[in-house]
Formats: sequence, structure tokens, C-alpha cells
Amino acid sequence: MRIAVLGAGYAGLTLARQLEKRLSESDEIVVVNDRPDHLVQHELHRVVRRPSLADGITVDLADVLDRATLRVARVTNVDHERGVAELDDDEELSYDVGAVCLGAETAFHDLEGVEEHATPLKRLPDAARIREELLELAAGDRVVVGGAGLSGVQIAGELAALAREEGIDREIVLLERLDSVAPNFPANFQEAVHEELEARDVIVNTGAAVERATDDAIELDTDELPYGQFIWTGGIRGPDALAGERPIVPDTLRLGGDTFVLGDAARVTDADGAAVPASAAAAVREARSVADSIAGIVSHRQDGGGDDALFEPRPERFRFDAPGWLVSVGDGAVAQVGPTVFRGPAAKALKTSVGAGYLSSVGAIENAAGLVREELAGD
Repeated sequence: MRIAVLGAGYAGLTLARQLEKRLSESDEIVVVNDRPDHLVQHELHRVVRRPSLADGITVDLADVLDRATLRVARVTNVDHERGVAELDDDEELSYDVGAVCLGAETAFHDLEGVEEHATPLKRLPDAARIREELLELAAGDRVVVGGAGLSGVQIAGELAALAREEGIDREIVLLERLDSVAPNFPANFQEAVHEELEARDVIVNTGAAVERATDDAIELDTDELPYGQFIWTGGIRGPDALAGERPIVPDTLRLGGDTFVLGDAARVTDADGAAVPASAAAAVREARSVADSIAGIVSHRQDGGGDDALFEPRPERFRFDAPGWLVSVGDGAVAQVGPTVFRGPAAKALKTSVGAGYLSSVGAIENAAGLVREELAGD
């Protein structure tokens, strides 16, 4: 049987490694990714201040995949009814069981001028551009970060820290259209993040909806905000291969037929009926659940069960049980473990250990060690 893993972000790489362990050598695993490497996305903001970290958060897929076949191509469309992925080289990849793990793209919500004038933070070149623009601004220029989810919080904190390290005068403003930063998280976590941002010299402006942008100003629903640099982290949309949509899927994570969708590419409702947040933690856990489902399907068919879905084992029902939440803010961090929220060195150490733990889990041991060394060197 051929199992196609489309995308090698958190969900795709974790799933592929799990399948390598669970499926027999006779089963073909194909991983399709638009790059030959995997980017540790939740550490990308740190490259703005420490460019040397770029290599440490980039993992060569050939080094961490055991027997899966890696195909470097962009998935342009997924036909889950036919079990076919269309690729940008005008070829089609057919599969018996597939998993869409293509992540998400930055959403600009059709706000006039925002996509044209703002820099997103999705790839290493984005981080390099953000750093260069900050350093080239005139003294006292304003840097605006649109969107105060965890990505916006982290890049705003990193920019404030970079300005402080370089001894340059920059005003860092974080905008959020809702009434709090980290709006999808518990209230005590939100409060701690807000306090940490202000302690790190970030100006927080909540209840401020961006309506449009020009080359030197952002028009809000209440006033106008001149800027020298504009960064946008104001939301996500689905991958182009799914027509920009993030399909809503139940706790089985089944898109249709023998195709699953997981990670940021989907909007998932778990077994408790709760909406699962788009996060690395959720993507990794979803991948493990889908690996169980795929292993069950493959085993059933190889044992003579055929492809009659009525008699196949039920897919695993995904239940998201997050142990807590973490976010870095410059040289600080905020962590929530259970009901307890804390800041300071303990939160920062936990953030580092989680990042290193993830890298170790996908076989990137040297990267994990390098991440810890880099963190210690920055203290």
C-alpha cells in the first residue's frame, strides 16, 4: 500500500516518523514537501535577533526520515475522493491512504493595502527582512505588529529586545482587534502575557481593528497610526491546495474517503466537542492519533479485510489534552501548567526544554543540543 503524507511541518514529520515505526517494510510511505527541510516554526521569531539560530531550527528531512521516500514538490490540489494529490510538476501522486499536513498561510482578510505593505513571519527570509528593516529605520521610528496571538506576541518581544541590544530607539506597538492579547487563551495567561510585554517595553493596543494600510500609516477603526515598519501576524488561512480553506473535521480528522487532514490545515473538533487551537502541540498530538488510525486501516486490509469501510476499524477519536501553554517575550517567557501561570527564569527554561524535546522527538538530536547551547549563551 502507498501512504502519502502531504507536507512535512509538525504534523507531517511526526506522522511520517510514526508510520515508519508502525507499518511493515512492504508499505510505501511517500512524504511530499515543498522544501527538503523542516522548519521549527515556533522558534522562527528568534532568528530575527539571532540569525545564527537559522541552521539550528532547520532540519534536513533526509537526516530524520528512515525509509520514507521524500519528494520535493508543491502540492497544488488534493482530490480525496480519487485519492490523488496534484503536484506542481504537472504530475499526480495516487495513494491508498493520505494525510494532508500542509499547514496554513498568512491571512490578510482582504484588508486594503495590508498584504502589500506588511511583512509576514512564515519563512527564514521573512525573519531576515524584518531584522534588516528594523536596523535601517530612523531613530524613534514606530514598528507596528498587527495581531497579538502567540506569534505576534513573540515577534514584538523579540523586536523590543533587539532594539535594546543594539542601543537604538524604536517604538514597538502590538495591535489586537479583540480586547486582550493571546485572545484564545485563559484569562490569567492573557494577563501575564500583557504584563510581560509591557515590562519588555512593548506598547500594547487592544480593541484596535486594522481597516487598511498605506506605505506610511495604518488606518484603524478609531484613528490613524503612522509607522516605519509593519509586520502582520493577524490570522491564518488554509493552504492553496485546499483552495485557501481550513476544512472543519470531526475528532477522527478524516477529510473524506481514505484521506485525513491535520495540523493548521484543518479546523478540528475533538472528542469532547471542543475546538482545537492551531498550534504545534496540537499538530504533534493529532499526528500520533492519525498514525494509529492509518496503521489500523493498513493492517485490516493486509489481513484480507479489503477496502470496505463498513468493516474497517474505527479511526481513533482525537482528544486534545494540552498540558499547558508557553510563549517567549524577548528574554522572558510566560508559561501555564494546569491552572498555574508563571513568568521569569522557570518559564524560559521550560520553553527551551519543550523546543529541545520536540527536536529530539523527530530525531534532530544535534539541533536540540544546539538550541540549548544557544539559549544558554544568550543568558
